[in-house]
Amino acid sequence: MRALMMLSAAAVVGGLLILIVVITVQGAGALSWAMVTQLPSGGYYLGKEGGLLNAIVGSLLLAGGATLLAGVLALPVALYLQRDYGGDTRRANLVRMSLDLLWGVPSIVYGAFGFTIMLYLGMRASLLGGILALTLVVLPIMARAMDEVFRLVSVSLKEASWALGATRWETMRSVVLRQALPGLLTAVLLAFGRAIGDAASVLFTAGYTDNLPQSLLDPVASLPLAVFFQLGTPFPEVQQRAYAAAFILLVLVLLVSVGGRLLASRMSRFSADR
Repeated sequence: MRALMMLSAAAVVGGLLILIVVITVQGAGALSWAMVTQLPSGGYYLGKEGGLLNAIVGSLLLAGGATLLAGVLALPVALYLQRDYGGDTRRANLVRMSLDLLWGVPSIVYGAFGFTIMLYLGMRASLLGGILALTLVVLPIMARAMDEVFRLVSVSLKEASWALGATRWETMRSVVLRQALPGLLTAVLLAFGRAIGDAASVLFTAGYTDNLPQSLLDPVASLPLAVFFQLGTPFPEVQQRAYAAAFILLVLVLLVSVGGRLLASRMSRFSADR
């Protein structure tokens, strides 16, 4: 069993390393400073000059907006699922089951649903539409992750707070949230990483443009769609740029993940070395 566990861990780490190496080797030739600082020119997707600044900024706006909105909705839901606040175990289990089912729904379904609602409301593809569609994708992920984090908070800490005369609100604010803060940050980063790499949900809801959005109602580009469109061209140099765009996306996800892990470890007040 120990050998099996080591083999499984090596498969996970090896898969990540292979992914990084393949994308880096394939896209190294097309990667340049201009790619991350310039907007695409008129013939960028035909092999001419330009960059992917529109897609980089668009991905950050889409993922950041969706993560923020999902966090505002997921935190109360996760608190309600706790026995100390929701109180009804059957209803909490029903909500958990619903979140698990929503977690398993393919993102293209959320995209189609969001596109249908947008057509009904007379909206066009926009940054706002992409944020709302991505919020539906990451909300069950964030809510269930936060739920599990709250369930790991020691009951004795809450009982000690209540014994000192603190109310449920004071206990939640000063004890539960502080204890769970590193785990909550991990849940937020998990949702952000899922949102920034999703293409299906924003294909019809966010649209695509070579310009930077000036408002929530403007269409917006994204890195996953930039990779998709460039790989679909018959030009080898443009296809190589697709791997460079994938490398940029991978670097963004790794930076957010590593930075979040370091921040969470520093924020932890109950780590083993203290």
